[in-house]
Amino acid sequence: MNLIQAGSFLTLHYRLAGPDGGDVINTFADKPATLTLGTGELSPAIEARLIGLAEGTRSQFELAAGEAFGDRNPELLQRVRLSLLRELGDPDEQYSVGDVVQFPTPDGQGSYAGVVREVADDALLFDFNHPLAGQPVSFEVQVIGVL
Repeated sequence: MNLIQAGSFLTLHYRLAGPDGGDVINTFADKPATLTLGTGELSPAIEARLIGLAEGTRSQFELAAGEAFGDRNPELLQRVRLSLLRELGDPDEQYSVGDVVQFPTPDGQGSYAGVVREVADDALLFDFNHPLAGQPVSFEVQVIGVL
C-alpha cells in the first residue's frame, strides 16, 4: 500500500470548508483532483496533514485560525489610486465593494488578486490577504491513488 510522502503525485477527492461550514472547494461530486505535493497547489499545513496517509484513506481534519492560510496581515490592505487603475486597465471600469481585481506580478509572468473593500472618489482600498487568512478551515480528503 502506497503512503503519501513529500513529492507524491496524488489522485484524490477533497473538500475545503470555511468557518461557516460552507464549501470553498468540493470535488466529491465531480472528477477527482490530481496534484503533486510540494508544488503549492495546497497550503503547506494541509500538505503536512496528508503525509503518511495511505491509498484508500478517507479522513477529515480541522485547521485552527491562521494555520492553513496564515494570519491576516494589515499591510496587505493597500489603497490604489483610481487614476492609476484607469491608466493601466479599462478606463471605464466601475468598481464595487467585493469585486475581485487581478493585478500583474512585477515580472509580468503571473497575477495576484485583490478584493475591493472600500470605494472612495479618488482611490480604492484593496485586500490582498488570502480570503481564508486568519480563519479556521475544515479539510476532508479521500485518497484514491498515490504515485
